[in-house]
Amino acid sequence: MVAPPDESCVLVDGPWTHRFVGANGSRFHVVEAGAGPLVLFLHGFPETWYGWRHQLPALADAGYRAVAVDLRGYGASDKPPRGYDGYTMSADVDGLIRALGERDAVLVGHDLGGLLAWMTAAFHPPRVRRLVVLDAAHPLRLRTGLFSDPRGQLSASRHLLKFQVPRYEHVLTRDDAAIAGELLADWAGPWRTSAEFAEYARHCRDAIQIPPAAFCALEAYRWVFRGALRPSGRRFVKLMQQPITSPTLQLHGGDDTGMLPRTAQGSGRYVAARYEWRLVDRVGHFPQQEVPDLVTGEILRWIKE
Repeated sequence: MVAPPDESCVLVDGPWTHRFVGANGSRFHVVEAGAGPLVLFLHGFPETWYGWRHQLPALADAGYRAVAVDLRGYGASDKPPRGYDGYTMSADVDGLIRALGERDAVLVGHDLGGLLAWMTAAFHPPRVRRLVVLDAAHPLRLRTGLFSDPRGQLSASRHLLKFQVPRYEHVLTRDDAAIAGELLADWAGPWRTSAEFAEYARHCRDAIQIPPAAFCALEAYRWVFRGALRPSGRRFVKLMQQPITSPTLQLHGGDDTGMLPRTAQGSGRYVAARYEWRLVDRVGHFPQQEVPDLVTGEILRWIKE
């Protein structure tokens, strides 16, 4: 029997530094490059910090302190059995910013990290100087899309229903995490045919097999469904109705089949500050990797204004 991958598989060498930071009662693996104002990158499912490998050195060269983190339960960060609710994970981000010695940061989030960026901006507004969200609808806009667009967003999110099945993490990691690789390919645009995509999918498939990363990753999605009818879930909805006061740039792949552009586009109604929406044509769910120079340029433009 082949042993599963361990955390060393995400410690990829490059023009950055790996270290560990304690925040909100857990230890987080962070990857850092450059010095200057803090830009904190939050990855999606089933990914790791490595999804931001193009942006880290580019922002460092531009005079920023670029930090990408493995979220709770992912990569080389701690994997506690609990704490995958929106309150705790947004508190993780708040704690990370302070543990990194900063009062606030520009948050850049993709997919699950984008949802978490929305939550952090709502729950901890003093910590979020500016917000950049990639391929992630505001949580309340996503909820509306799931209920009002059954042939569209609900169908595109059918994997979330499978995630609710008990012990589905064993299905997710079966056959060398084949399902994780299939999800990545389904969501990507033409990038899926490239050698770089194959290398990145291999990285993500290895990382999701680190015990017990698959269970932890699914718990964040299970909390959404479990909490829907509980007082904590109703309180979450009420808190998320508070207007976002951080200037927000929302970038979205025009060919994203996981988070439909029409679902994400309505997110601007929840932003009271300056808001800008940009649809990137012929790009799937991973614009920061499919068109990295364009995304890096947009991030720099937004945070320099």
